[in-house]
Amino acid sequence: MEPSLLAALAIGIAGGGHCIGMCGGISAALSLGVPKGRKAIAYSLAFNLGRIASYAAIGALIGLGAQVLQLNQYLNASLWLAGFMLVLMGLSIGQWWQGVKRVEHLGKFIWRWLQPLTKPLMPIKSVPKALALGGLWGWLPCGLVYSCLIWASSANDWQSSSLLMLAFGIGTLPANLATGLLAQQLKALLQKPMSQRLLGASLIGLGFYTLPL
Repeated sequence: MEPSLLAALAIGIAGGGHCIGMCGGISAALSLGVPKGRKAIAYSLAFNLGRIASYAAIGALIGLGAQVLQLNQYLNASLWLAGFMLVLMGLSIGQWWQGVKRVEHLGKFIWRWLQPLTKPLMPIKSVPKALALGGLWGWLPCGLVYSCLIWASSANDWQSSSLLMLAFGIGTLPANLATGLLAQQLKALLQKPMSQRLLGASLIGLGFYTLPL
């Protein structure tokens, strides 16, 4: 199935459990480390907006690269790979198999360069710092992001790839933002086996949806 904004949004929502593990900790820290109220909301929102903006930027870069290299001729291969990755992510979120973590390690070389840039931004004491940290955090090695990027690379142009990653990022916003504001309560809910299995099964279903059948 060719990429659609609605499907990208659904992937982001279904991957909420994984996002909490990757980004939820810093979102919670942003809220727990400042007085409750508007400031906590502003910090958490700024961090997540920076993260989503980085997804859109990466999507644009991937889409542009696919255009230059004329990878559209390998559309079916991209869709199969993306679907396979989403199934692996679903197995991971559902706590059935953690093999996808090996794939996530492939992005560590990028994070080695970016991680030192996060140190001057900590602790977060302003909205611009939270926004900048989120922008860097979006490059954190993540199998769910990789899956969506492969899928987005099969779009017709770089603008569409960027929009797909933007929609995916918006889909991840509720879980991450709620984790920042509700912290322990939501984390406890999503760590329950039944919640993990439901999210994992949803992601597996979306993985099969993306396959060019």
